[in-house]
Amino acid sequence: MKKLLVLLALPLLHPAFGQTGGPIKDKDYRQAILRAERFVDSLRTKQDIPGISVCVGTAGKILWAEGFGFADLEAQLPVTIASKFRMGSVSKSITSLAVGKLVEDGKLDLDAPVQQYVPGFPAKKYPFTPRQLATHTAGIRHYRNSDPLACPKRYANVQEGLTIFNQDSLLFKPGTAFNYSTYGYSLLSAVIEAASQTDYLSYMQQAVFTPYGMTSTGADFSDSIVTNRVRFYEHQGKNRVNAPQVDNSYKWAGGGLLSTPMDLVKMCGSGLLRPTVLRKETVALLFTPQLLTTGKNTQYGFGWRIGIGRQGRKVVHHGGLIDGGRTFLLLYPENDLVVAITANMSGVNINQPEAEAIAGYFFAPNR
Repeated sequence: MKKLLVLLALPLLHPAFGQTGGPIKDKDYRQAILRAERFVDSLRTKQDIPGISVCVGTAGKILWAEGFGFADLEAQLPVTIASKFRMGSVSKSITSLAVGKLVEDGKLDLDAPVQQYVPGFPAKKYPFTPRQLATHTAGIRHYRNSDPLACPKRYANVQEGLTIFNQDSLLFKPGTAFNYSTYGYSLLSAVIEAASQTDYLSYMQQAVFTPYGMTSTGADFSDSIVTNRVRFYEHQGKNRVNAPQVDNSYKWAGGGLLSTPMDLVKMCGSGLLRPTVLRKETVALLFTPQLLTTGKNTQYGFGWRIGIGRQGRKVVHHGGLIDGGRTFLLLYPENDLVVAITANMSGVNINQPEAEAIAGYFFAPNR
């Protein structure tokens, strides 16, 4: 009996045996992790955020992964590295890998008219392409106040979600301006479905989640039990309250996915910093900022923002704002480092400066 009790306790003591979600800390980065822990916990405290999860890694290794605070305030469940958060617009960055795979396989022509893939989408004054959808230069509008964004309506499929905006005119001639558009990514997901000949979520599982080892990534189904999904909150005055019930089925590709910081770091490390699934040329395509017809640089590639960080290093990044959530993903493609941070609270300030501050501890010579 004593032996049996010891065996049953092993999963609690050793995360490798069970899904305890205990932190990961590389001993070579002990000082960096201590500094980063203090910084992240101060972010949580100062902004009254229920829970935060963070991960830092390289192309081949997770250096640090840890949860702070609560995934569920009512049940007093702590955030672990297995806790799943809403990605918001970081979903666009994840979707970009599926676009890259279809291009590599010769199944997607980036410069073909969109109606070649989605013939039922109404023709507009000007034709536009999958490339322009992915880079926000197609002229498709973004949200407006009359859109049913905060209601729990379930859209049966990608095509049904397009009805929110498919009758609207383009905002400008494609290629002449940049207009950030989650709806553009909804239409892009319909293109992905046609090119892959399967539904968007199935193709993402096949082409992205499984190859990149993203075992905790998937759709934020509002009507299903999702293991390890956090509860979502917002501030009402000085009080923390539950965020409104929403259904993100109209925007899986642009803002509807769930994931963990560790999955994001795995995706970027093995998939983008040192490509093992896509070719280097394809990753370079995703990270190439688009030029408008005027020659102006948009500083945006395929689901990624491209720029220079505060220390003069090249950075590739994306943030996600959504009901009950904030996510920020930051890559240093020339320095082999990735930072991912998530929170289960609307409207918090976790942006590029905060992600760069965390990265700075790991760049420090006396780490």
